[in-house]
Parts: sequence; C-alpha cells; structure tokens
Amino acid sequence: MSLSSHLQELKRKHQSLSTEVEQAQRAPGVDDLHVAELKKQKLRIKEEITRLSAQTMH
Repeated sequence: MSLSSHLQELKRKHQSLSTEVEQAQRAPGVDDLHVAELKKQKLRIKEEITRLSAQTMH
C-alpha cells in the first residue's frame, strides 16, 4: 500500500469515526465510555495522519 493510499484510508476511517461519535452522542442511554473510546481512536488516527502528512512534505 502506498503512503498516499494509506493516508486516504486513514482519512476515511477518521470520517467514519466522526459519524459514529455523532450518532452515539445523539442516542439515548449511550455509554459515555464507548464514546470516549471512539474519540480516542479518532484522535490516534488524526495524529497518524498528521505525522504521515508531515513525512510526505520532506
């Protein structure tokens, strides 16, 4: 997998998690721990996107 396609896949996963977090927050009786875990995953992916994007600029 090329770096470019890997970045695209990470961005797709990040967007998917964003949608999932929004839906979970609107659902009645949602587990706050689940939402927090989704947000952590989203942040890890965002950090990886940032790191890889910086590498491609050098």
